[in-house]
Amino acid sequence: MPDSVDQTPPSPSPSPTGAPAPALARRLGTGDAVFIGLGSMVGAGIFAAFAPAAAAAGAGLLIGLALAAVVAFCNATSSAQLAARYPTSGGTYVYGRELLGPWWGFLAGWSFVIGKTASCAAMALTFAAYAAPAGWEKPVAVAAVVGLAAVNYRGVTRTAALTRVIVVVVLLVLALVVTAGVVGGTGDASGGWMLGGGLLDAGWYGILQAAGLLFFAFAGYARIATMGEEVRDPARSIPRAITLALAIAVVVYAVAAVTALGTLGAGGLARSTEPLVDTVTAAGWAWSAPVVRFGAAAASLGALLALIAGIGRTSLAMAREGDLPRWLSAVHPRFHVPHRAEVALAVVVCVLVLTVDLRSAIAFSSFGVLLYYLIANASALRQPRAERRYPRALPVLGAIGCLGLAFTLPPAGIVAGVVVLAVGVAARLLARRSRAREHTVGG
Repeated sequence: MPDSVDQTPPSPSPSPTGAPAPALARRLGTGDAVFIGLGSMVGAGIFAAFAPAAAAAGAGLLIGLALAAVVAFCNATSSAQLAARYPTSGGTYVYGRELLGPWWGFLAGWSFVIGKTASCAAMALTFAAYAAPAGWEKPVAVAAVVGLAAVNYRGVTRTAALTRVIVVVVLLVLALVVTAGVVGGTGDASGGWMLGGGLLDAGWYGILQAAGLLFFAFAGYARIATMGEEVRDPARSIPRAITLALAIAVVVYAVAAVTALGTLGAGGLARSTEPLVDTVTAAGWAWSAPVVRFGAAAASLGALLALIAGIGRTSLAMAREGDLPRWLSAVHPRFHVPHRAEVALAVVVCVLVLTVDLRSAIAFSSFGVLLYYLIANASALRQPRAERRYPRALPVLGAIGCLGLAFTLPPAGIVAGVVVLAVGVAARLLARRSRAREHTVGG
């Protein structure tokens, strides 16, 4: 099927031999892209993020959810506008390079890769926590990473097909949770929670903390933009897919949050380690708890599957420009995927799963995600008027929101993020100097 791209994207950089870099195949339609975005957003976050958000803000997590949705919408419109102009792999890495300069592009790409690599390990461990027997969590997590990397290796259409199945399963499970809460829920046993009451009890700092935690669960729409080289008619399909996937995720999160609060109360939700499992249990539907656990495991797999695909594409784009080792830019001649990048990612994630406790890594991952979208909004502001699809106020609001949420993260996460970013910057400086010396000697 021929592509109908409105504007010509930047061409892939040549390979080290001087030949044009191999391109990915455009095999995804709008529906495929929507499901990949949903698979990233309606993932483990909806089963895990509500409890810490409630601990930070109580019933105010509903305000935090609204704030996170507003910031996510601003970021999504910037990403959609940019992806329509630059429909190639890499997302904000490409946008930053084209509109702000190579260093800004590198910071965006590096932030995405390191933050989402930690997210991959977290999703694998979340899956294992629900699906593995006691003591077998880490081996099962490694098996999940290897299995889903193999699915991605076989081609993006298989990734999209499996993601569709996972998303449908998760949405059916969430419908079960909401039904249980509506039919059997009796509200907080202490009578302390009422919709509209106690929303500001934790103060605005707590609400902003909740927004930062919930934003982490929303951030999956970036996966659609990073796969821009594989979407048919990207100038039309990508903006539609991003906004549609985000709108569906906002509705799903809002309904689930209200149901959990209405059934458990803010205090009960904050104390829960399995919020949606506890919701159906408190509603008198304990028989459905295994089904909800299965949905949580499926959601984690869906998020992990989409993360592997997105990170592989960003790594491909960075390798094409020499910001990562160029051998990572190889595209499989049969399956048309960045197979070396995905294999390397799987190895790193498996090492993290086996050696690191990643519960505290959520703040580090959020730091990288927020920096990534800050650069996306700055890039959107630099676009010419003819390329803009949305008001300039949206990227301005998105940039302010990213900075505001970043300042609410735990200090340890911010420090870790800054240190890893500094390591990446130092490595790029050394690599550039080495290439300059080689060029001088060769000349």
